Amino acid sequence: MKKILFLLVLMFNIAFGQEVLDEIVAVVDNEIILKSEFDLRLNIEAAQKKFDPENPTNKRRVLDGMIAEKLLYAQAELDTIEVTDEEISQQLDYQMNYFIQQYGSKERVEETYGMTIEKIKREFREETKKNLMAQKVQQQKFGQIEVTRREVFEFYDSYKDSLGLIPEKFTLGHIFINPKKNTSVKDKARKLAESLLDSLRHGADFAQLATKYSDDPGSKTQGGDLGSVQRGVFYPEFESAAFALEEKEISGVVESPVGFHIIQLLERKGNQIHTRHILIMIKSDDESDLKAIEFLTEIKDSIRKGFETFEYYAKKYSDDKETAKFSGKLGTMEAGQLDKQLLSTVYGMEEGEISPPKKLNTDQKNYGYHIVKLYRRIPEHVANIEDDFEDIERLAQFRKRELLYKEWVEELKSHIYWEIKI
Repeated sequence: MKKILFLLVLMFNIAFGQEVLDEIVAVVDNEIILKSEFDLRLNIEAAQKKFDPENPTNKRRVLDGMIAEKLLYAQAELDTIEVTDEEISQQLDYQMNYFIQQYGSKERVEETYGMTIEKIKREFREETKKNLMAQKVQQQKFGQIEVTRREVFEFYDSYKDSLGLIPEKFTLGHIFINPKKNTSVKDKARKLAESLLDSLRHGADFAQLATKYSDDPGSKTQGGDLGSVQRGVFYPEFESAAFALEEKEISGVVESPVGFHIIQLLERKGNQIHTRHILIMIKSDDESDLKAIEFLTEIKDSIRKGFETFEYYAKKYSDDKETAKFSGKLGTMEAGQLDKQLLSTVYGMEEGEISPPKKLNTDQKNYGYHIVKLYRRIPEHVANIEDDFEDIERLAQFRKRELLYKEWVEELKSHIYWEIKI
């Protein structure tokens, strides 16, 4: 949640035109915390946790948490913690999917923040890198912390009256099919890109064509301008072509995971390039979608008739390779951990039932349809050590890590410079 909250702070600052010049409330090593950033974090946490944001104790607790995050990043730099471009990209994908779920669609997110998902990712890439470094150094320090059975029982005896209710849970599995795009649809997109490239070679205005034809809503209004960015931000296919260009030169048609690009290099300074592009995306293919739905329906019918098990088909056919290895099992999740679409599906199901094909609409890579099996439904109930040992064990482990973390933060404060300015 910290990483999502941190991104939310950044997105609000951009969405509401936050000035760069701002009062500094704290300094930690080479990092600063701005008053606007602190105020927004305070108000967000107050809304989530229902506390008074004007209370001095609450203010200090939130600020202390932000300082601790900066201390972890400073320690990560001292320890030369490294994160890969792939790790950063995966984290940004996760964060964007979270916002898409919250807003209901990718288009709503882009409309709210006035930029494409890809541009949002570029804007937050550096901060995401810092956040991942801080997480890694914390994981190295506390990732192997375990609790004994005795510690779990001691924790339960101490906190059983305040543990409250265990939320409703669902044990689920799924079979996911990613529709294979019809070759003709892809060919149509490529031919359009090639025709635009031909027009450019005959003197057409790049900005005008981008404004009229590009499928990148964030850059098309700027004539396709993507601004200046460092190496490692764009897709590898895009970067390989862009860095090979001379200034003012226009590329051929370049294919990436999001479609076909025509790229013009406007300026290069070392590892930083300023480009513009025209993006032609491969549009939705109704025929491929229908085939995926029909295939999943056939699988469901075969299971109902007893030909093979759900687990057999998940291992053999599911395009979700991570869960396919485990017979399609998604694990046991609380109701609050499920997205709205999946939650509405499983709420109407009985144990052992398999849903009809449902659309998954997260991002282009994970777009597709799935059928879901409800293995078990565990009603909300008062926590007890017999039925909920694993949940209580996790809470005990979290509490132990929390105490050790607080001690470590105090230790970091003794050798890393920090100062509160308010």
